[in-house]
Amino acid sequence: MASGYKTPEAIEQEIIKCKESLLPFGVNLFVPQNDTIDESIYLYKERLEEDFQIPLTIPEPNDDYWTEKLELVMKYNVPYVSFTFGCPSMEIIERIKSNSSYVIVTVTNLDEAKIAMGNGADAICLQGANAGGHRATFQNVDEGSDVPLTELIAIIRKEIPLPIIAAGGIINGKDIHMALSAGADAVQLGTAFLCTEESGANPVYKQALKSGEFTETALTRTFSGRLARGLKNEFMVKYENIAPAIYPTVNSLTQPIRAKALKDQNPQAMSLWASTRFQEIQEGTVKEVFEKLIKELKLYQS
Repeated sequence: MASGYKTPEAIEQEIIKCKESLLPFGVNLFVPQNDTIDESIYLYKERLEEDFQIPLTIPEPNDDYWTEKLELVMKYNVPYVSFTFGCPSMEIIERIKSNSSYVIVTVTNLDEAKIAMGNGADAICLQGANAGGHRATFQNVDEGSDVPLTELIAIIRKEIPLPIIAAGGIINGKDIHMALSAGADAVQLGTAFLCTEESGANPVYKQALKSGEFTETALTRTFSGRLARGLKNEFMVKYENIAPAIYPTVNSLTQPIRAKALKDQNPQAMSLWASTRFQEIQEGTVKEVFEKLIKELKLYQS
């Protein structure tokens, strides 16, 4: 269950619904990160306002209700609690684990995996560079590495005994088989389910993924100030060289532009997060896509 950018009240209602289902579930929390605001954000704001003729606001720094969200996962004994954009302190992780929760920390390299293990994580979610959406790096920096996921799994497996959940660019049964064979204990798929009937992705987003209008993805800071992979559109191309690495301020700054683009059904100014394998997305129900993945996996395992 995603909790980023949501109010504690909204998250609490979603947690209650999940608990009522009596099924296992987890909540993902963003570790607070406020990059230093400098003149570049004001220059970016002026340029965007000039181009889109929309008044934009630079928000005050905030921690996305970090304390309140931690209290909620404790209050409701959430079975699985995962973290992105950093690793909580040993004290916070131990507190959550003492509440019978299983703690997962998202990492992108060996150094981050070591920090997660040292701070007491039960497992790591290892995100490869082909993943759609935000890079889960602990620091908001440019990455100089593009190691294939299977190689990254093997590197981590040699030194980290924790269970590994592999993620990033996994789209079919063969990919799942390769990740498990490389040493992963489980896999996590996101883009593969974006166009399912149950997906919460909006219709403009789904159409952009299927239309053939977009032929590649790219990493960009233009929408949020943090590197994220999405369909390469006009907004990304036009503003990449001037978008500051200031997260989450840029994310809040561009929200009105993205909202207007959705209203106007204009995918060229929307953040269309997707992995490099988006052209292989399957349609249908979640059950149908899942069963196909299992069928493909069994073929490679036999």
